[in-house]
Amino acid sequence: MLNLKNPDLFNNRELSWLQFNTRVLKQAQDESLPLLERLKFLAIYGTNLDEFYMIRVAGLKKLFTVGIIESSADKLTPLEQLREIREYLHQEQQVVEHCLNSILKKLETNGICIKYYNEVTQQQKHYLSKYFNEQIYPVVIPIAIDATHPFPHLNNLSFGLIVKLRDNDNPALERSGIVRIPRVLERFVELDLNTFVPIESIVAKHVEELFPGYTLIKQASFRVTRNADIEIEEEEADDFMEILEEGLKLRKKGAMVRLEVESDGDEELINFFNRHINVYRDDIFRFHTFINLSSLWQIVTNKKFAHLLVEPYQPRNLPPLDNIENIFSTLEKQDIVLMHPYESFDPVVQLIQAAAKDPDVVSIKMTLYRSGTDSPIVKALMGASESGKQVTVMVELKARFDEENNLIWAKALEKAGAHVIYGIKGFKVHAKATLITRKKGGKLKQYAHIGTGNYNPSTAKIYTDMSYLTSKDDITNDLTRFFHFLTGFSKKGKLNELYMSPSQIKPKILSLIQNEARKGVNGRIIAKLNSLVDDDVIRALYKASQAGVKIDLIVRGVCCLKPGIEGVSENIRVISILGKYLEHSRAFYFKNDETGIYISSADWMPRNLTRRIELLTAIKDQKAKNKILQVLKLQCADNSLAHELQSDGSYIKVKSDGVKNINNHKYLEDYVNKITKATKKESASVVEQLLGNLFIEGEEL
Repeated sequence: MLNLKNPDLFNNRELSWLQFNTRVLKQAQDESLPLLERLKFLAIYGTNLDEFYMIRVAGLKKLFTVGIIESSADKLTPLEQLREIREYLHQEQQVVEHCLNSILKKLETNGICIKYYNEVTQQQKHYLSKYFNEQIYPVVIPIAIDATHPFPHLNNLSFGLIVKLRDNDNPALERSGIVRIPRVLERFVELDLNTFVPIESIVAKHVEELFPGYTLIKQASFRVTRNADIEIEEEEADDFMEILEEGLKLRKKGAMVRLEVESDGDEELINFFNRHINVYRDDIFRFHTFINLSSLWQIVTNKKFAHLLVEPYQPRNLPPLDNIENIFSTLEKQDIVLMHPYESFDPVVQLIQAAAKDPDVVSIKMTLYRSGTDSPIVKALMGASESGKQVTVMVELKARFDEENNLIWAKALEKAGAHVIYGIKGFKVHAKATLITRKKGGKLKQYAHIGTGNYNPSTAKIYTDMSYLTSKDDITNDLTRFFHFLTGFSKKGKLNELYMSPSQIKPKILSLIQNEARKGVNGRIIAKLNSLVDDDVIRALYKASQAGVKIDLIVRGVCCLKPGIEGVSENIRVISILGKYLEHSRAFYFKNDETGIYISSADWMPRNLTRRIELLTAIKDQKAKNKILQVLKLQCADNSLAHELQSDGSYIKVKSDGVKNINNHKYLEDYVNKITKATKKESASVVEQLLGNLFIEGEEL
């Protein structure tokens, strides 16, 4: 009998994440993509890596410090993981720099240049000197470091220059200092003819103006990364909002975990700096290109260069939401599943806006995890509350890196008179749900939205997610219990039609997998999610594979399961899809289950299954089930954007091998456009047939 707890059967979570970010980097290397699209993926790669160091690497360092030896099913110690991470990233840095230089050279042929100060014309230098005096000089902070000037505190992701200076009056005297370049200043200064100059090269040229009486000897740009994970002792939090606000301040002061410096900086300069911040030597990264890949967003989002990005897609409203007067009466007739971003998120926004204005609506209940900075949904909720409706909003203040934004919305909602819940002690509320109660014919009727993604109209245009809209009593009654659980006291937290973590989702998932295993070769599972980490779920999938169940897993990011191991997982295929849109939805198909199709806010990770409030929803409407299943099968057939996980933890790009090229993102765009055109000139029966079927080469999937 095979030991399914053998650590060799599991990929390490952190190393699997690095593989995911490498797939992002491969998108930047893909020469078939427009140049700015490739630059965008480099910016995403850099942003991802910043967060990985701030949270994951920082967490491993803390585990090592407190003496934790074993932290995951693969049995790698924190120190072993840190060593492998550092080796991986130092090797990959060369690939990153080569990729960036290649893109920049090709951008230059398209009239877009990034040049350092010493590479521009004399006339441009004159302009940059004027710009420095007017825009930079008043804002940058020159800091001397000596016995009377202690080393300053540097916030997380602080950026600037390390400098060595010579006293003009006493040439034997050398001084050290830094120049902080605040984030309020743009990373690149734009010149005429689409030329961008890194701000640090401008500051470096004018250092002697910042330190009068001194001559610059050496300089190097730097960027520091701190531990940004906020720890809150909720048992001691009498005022949770106050504690969180304090935690946000402390985030800026977390332990240093990474130092990035430009390669021109010599060892003496770097050692001087590092004596004060104390970063481990292998967490120092020297760049031959400019520091901070995430700053490339400034160029990527420049509207002048939109022609160098992938052509934008306009989300559509399909029947029955394409020409609707009353969304409530529509939901009374049928359930609706929306596939974002191909189908617009607008109906979800309009549902909440309609509820806010409808005099028959008596209450709106909602969870908010990440809502964006200018949320029409939150504004509608505020308006509803001010007009006298009962508005209850669960605002998750612990949504990482959105804490500050959520604090602002929570205070605004409270001011408008809404009942605001600030989280459940010990758990994050990650479920995405709305419940609207409305008077109809002397009775109360309820309407629900349950989603896989956040209530954020902006990200709904670039994330693939699913929305389920219904007025079915069994669902709305369960959501009533769900919101009562959030606002009141409950030790059970058990729902009847829906499944809620931490108590219900994991047992349900395990039960569904085990049921397929009992069917042997007649079993079939397709699961689409962002991350697969949970040991128990992985072992259940291994057992199902051993029983002969065919399993397709569409896992965007971390996957700790190893497919293709003889006698264990040879019936499991794992692919990751990366492309124009960020795959974000969670949907599952179990062939022998009575319902068969489920959507969820939860990934198969311990945090989602045991430490968060999540929802798993069975989809029972036949049309909605068919729609989701066909999208899952389409993604399994993708041979353009998919990478397949190998048993050694690496990924190989799936090849079409002369078969029809299937890019599921493009395919779904075209499919939705086809229906939109058909609604204008085809009969209702033709449109209905199109809505019910996806086709590849005339064959239904």
